Amino acid sequence: MTTSGTDFMNFFAHETAVIDEGCTIGEGTKIWHFSHIMPGAEIGESCNIGQNVVVSPGVKLGRNVKVQNNVSIYTGVTCEDDVFLGPSCVFTNITNPRSAVVRRGEYAKTKVGRGASIGANATIVCGNDIGEFAFIGAGAVVTKEVPPYALLVGNPAKQIGWMSEYGHRLVFGESGDASCPESKESYRLEMGRVYKLSSK
Repeated sequence: MTTSGTDFMNFFAHETAVIDEGCTIGEGTKIWHFSHIMPGAEIGESCNIGQNVVVSPGVKLGRNVKVQNNVSIYTGVTCEDDVFLGPSCVFTNITNPRSAVVRRGEYAKTKVGRGASIGANATIVCGNDIGEFAFIGAGAVVTKEVPPYALLVGNPAKQIGWMSEYGHRLVFGESGDASCPESKESYRLEMGRVYKLSSK
């Protein structure tokens, strides 16, 4: 259970976890039962990798990424800091898979922006980036790019609103402004995009 470039004592791995040579795991990260971290994967500091998770070669997870049980993260996926991946959500990396056709090296890339949340059993079809602090509802099937702060649900996923960085639905008035009920931070909706204005 050794890894290149990382002192094993700086992170925790359950005895049933499989950690291949050549992956990088940040300090303070925890890897739980029956999970598999494959060669070339990069996991940042203070991440939590739940049970029965697969992190494929070349996957990059930033700092404080929370991966719940039974998640598959395939080659081509990058998650920035503070991303939440709900139980049994899955990423794809080929749009037209065939068992008899080898398409290694043709994997599409998908980036999940900082602070985004993906709900339980959601599917992210490859090549569709997810913006910062976006919120993907449970069971949603994402088939197109997701803007920052967007709230998407359904199959195929459709945008039904906007979310704050604290995970609350934003209600915009006639002025185009909204406030998070928890953080009191202000947001503006302008030309179909949401921007955070201030922190109070």
